[in-house]
Amino acid sequence: MQESQAINDPADFETVSLDHAINRILAKDLLSPIDVPAADNSAMDGYAFDGKCLATNNPDVTLKIVGTALAGKPFEGKIGVGECLKIMTGALMPADCDTVIPQEFTASSSDELISFKSDLLKAGDNRRLRGEDLQKGKAAISAGRLLRPSDLGLAASLGIATLKVRRKLKVAILSSGDELRSLGQALDAGSIYDSNRYSLTGLLNRLDLEIIDCGIVRDDPHVLKQAFIEAASKADVLISSGGVSVGEADFTKQIMQELGDVGFWKIAMRPGRPMAFGILKPVPGKSPARKTLFFGLPGNPVAVMVTFYQFVRSALLQLNGAQQTEPPLVQAISETAIRKKPGRTEFQRAILGRNSEGKPTVRLTGSQGAGILRSMSEANCFVILMHDQGNIAAGDWVDIALFDGLL
Repeated sequence: MQESQAINDPADFETVSLDHAINRILAKDLLSPIDVPAADNSAMDGYAFDGKCLATNNPDVTLKIVGTALAGKPFEGKIGVGECLKIMTGALMPADCDTVIPQEFTASSSDELISFKSDLLKAGDNRRLRGEDLQKGKAAISAGRLLRPSDLGLAASLGIATLKVRRKLKVAILSSGDELRSLGQALDAGSIYDSNRYSLTGLLNRLDLEIIDCGIVRDDPHVLKQAFIEAASKADVLISSGGVSVGEADFTKQIMQELGDVGFWKIAMRPGRPMAFGILKPVPGKSPARKTLFFGLPGNPVAVMVTFYQFVRSALLQLNGAQQTEPPLVQAISETAIRKKPGRTEFQRAILGRNSEGKPTVRLTGSQGAGILRSMSEANCFVILMHDQGNIAAGDWVDIALFDGLL
């Protein structure tokens, strides 16, 4: 079973106001109820006139100013031959004008006359036509869009106050391990604070999902199995951290085989090799008649975030009906050499900057161990070294994926 085969059932939709639509996924095409712009208007501050006068052999044009048009205050008179209208950006174009000369290209011999060179423009320049940006009945925003601030502004500009969006996915998270302690508890020998649930909560909040925190579950197969059943009864997706390696106390694979199907267990990547994906089947009498997707992430804090970024985030977006699920890659120059063995994909934490020539450069955030969460906290991007790639020399171009808006 492949992940893409399981992620194929978009959620139901609901209607929300624009104030609550940011980071939601549009469920249906948003059709424009109006033409944009609603009428021909000026794209410049300048002077509107009939462009036929540019067809003469006279290189100089002189026009008489007969009025002014402002945005929201149209000119209601007539513009005759040899006349023009002072017009501001966004103001309606009179029916007898089709061209605007920008103000900075004109000279004035009096308050009533302007002149300019006829070769500075052609008929129709600097006029925005009705429906030029968007025609009535056409899709202003396509279904599957992860809504951004500009999308909300666009909807508002069309007079639309509510949007149909996908229902928020319910995502349960839990951490497994006898060594884990909650914040506020004392640390005894060999124990550590559970940071993964807080990282995952932050990652999921960026996607505006409904989070069900199932806490810390100890390394007991019966307890862990019951936690999985309980989480699956409430959530569309379950994400666990820890318990997916090959240690004696790692029971996740065994439980997955009992409760559902295991899609894959190990991945040729660093960090994050011990990662699991599968489906939890409904438990009669204990969970709804639907399947719950399961992602078993490693226990190391950096590996949790890397595997979420590379696999879980895209899956959640696709499950929720998003069109664009993969983050774009850009390139930068590596400031230093990077050691890399072919045969696995690596995700190095790094800081993107610019050199003295203005070219993008990238440098690693020091030690890249899977347990060094500081390497993620200081970074603003991943350097992605592909499966067959070898060592990187200083000055080589490398692929990077930015964190902004994602992590």
